[in-house]
Amino acid sequence: MQLELLNDQGQAASKVDAPETVFGRDYNEALVHQLVVAYQANARQGTRAQKDRAQVKHSTRKPFRQKGTGNARAGMTSSPLWRGGGQIFPSSPNENFSQKINKKMYRAGMASIFSQLAREGRLAVIESMKVDSPKTKQLAQKLKDMKLDSVLVIADEVDENLYLASRNLGKVLVIEPRYADPVSLVHYKKVLVTKGAIDKLKEMFA
Repeated sequence: MQLELLNDQGQAASKVDAPETVFGRDYNEALVHQLVVAYQANARQGTRAQKDRAQVKHSTRKPFRQKGTGNARAGMTSSPLWRGGGQIFPSSPNENFSQKINKKMYRAGMASIFSQLAREGRLAVIESMKVDSPKTKQLAQKLKDMKLDSVLVIADEVDENLYLASRNLGKVLVIEPRYADPVSLVHYKKVLVTKGAIDKLKEMFA
């Protein structure tokens, strides 16, 4: 399989060979959906908490007499049926939202995303992504010349200059292949992969 190789103006200069096992797979929508949901779920923190009827600060005094009022029987105002009462099944602060994804499923799902991005024209290859100094303006101008707005750059090596220059750009993310994740791949409009990163992606997801 071949992918477009972009020049400094964002135009397709030539083609480069890419492994079919990573960039030429069929799209498995169900697997990709499971992968994205699991990734987002594993990022959740179980920090929310609610109180049950024993933890709510209420008087234990009976609110009114048992009979003769016409109301339903009530023992205390901390009942979940009352406004301000406790929750029946409260959320726990140590709640676990994690979902397990097998390694084989993860590799197949990531390869499916890369393949679909290539088919849609949202994925391209560049020689390298480097800047001379840690200046955000310099990297922003470089991406502007390539007519790129929302972009994920997967570089074989991210040096300090590139990291510092990219971290203040809200619609730009520069990462190494080992940090590629399904949510970022789906989120950004364009994905740029350096030629050196193709081999690393092949090792990880083929």
